[in-house]
Amino acid sequence: MTRASYDIVAASYARLLPDAHGGRPFDAAITRAFAELAAGPVGDLGCGTGRITQHLHELGLDVFGVDLSDGMLAQARQHHPHLDFRQGDITALDLADESLGGAVVWYSTVHMPAQDVPWREFHRVLKPGGYLLHAFKAGDEKRHLDHAYGHDVDLDVYWHDVDETVRNATAAGFNEVARLVRQRGVDEAGPQAFLVLQCNPAAGKTS
Repeated sequence: MTRASYDIVAASYARLLPDAHGGRPFDAAITRAFAELAAGPVGDLGCGTGRITQHLHELGLDVFGVDLSDGMLAQARQHHPHLDFRQGDITALDLADESLGGAVVWYSTVHMPAQDVPWREFHRVLKPGGYLLHAFKAGDEKRHLDHAYGHDVDLDVYWHDVDETVRNATAAGFNEVARLVRQRGVDEAGPQAFLVLQCNPAAGKTS
């Protein structure tokens, strides 16, 4: 139901969230730090309407977007026609091994429990030494949404514990480079977390 829900809300989502960070300086700062570390190509995995993809492009990265929802991709292509957007599932990416210099997973895992986040798949597509930026809701909670962005939806939303997230990423072959946890904004239900991770060259590649 996640894909169907985002197909429904896509146009409203694009209108309500038109830019990358909505005046949140900490979110913007860690994105800039990632952009200084990463080399292309960079995949925005779960790109939605392409607002983060566009921002990464403005920061000088060779970036493309991947998303499951036809509706979200239609909005991305309409608003950012100069960028490459592809349909795909972040749990089984249609990308070659070690084909990315960097990856961004910007709230793309909020609809899956922590144990289902596809860390090994992210590790597979990243080059050794490549960087990943992960943004997520910090905590230990699950809520169901029946209404969002002005539409009826059917979505489960998960908050993930930061330390557990790092442990799961480390087990898949990542090293933690930096973390940022900030308190909730006025339109948010709780704290938000951001991790910069590096694909460990010594870990070996495991599908």
